[in-house]
Amino acid sequence: MSKAKFERVKPHINVGTIGHVDHGKTSLTAAITRV
Repeated sequence: MSKAKFERVKPHINVGTIGHVDHGKTSLTAAITRV
């Protein structure tokens, strides 16, 4: 097994959005997950 140090460049985030189509989920998710 490799003992090399592993660092994430970006934090790992799981985002779940529930809502009706065309209510801005895509824009909201994009704004939240932009790191």
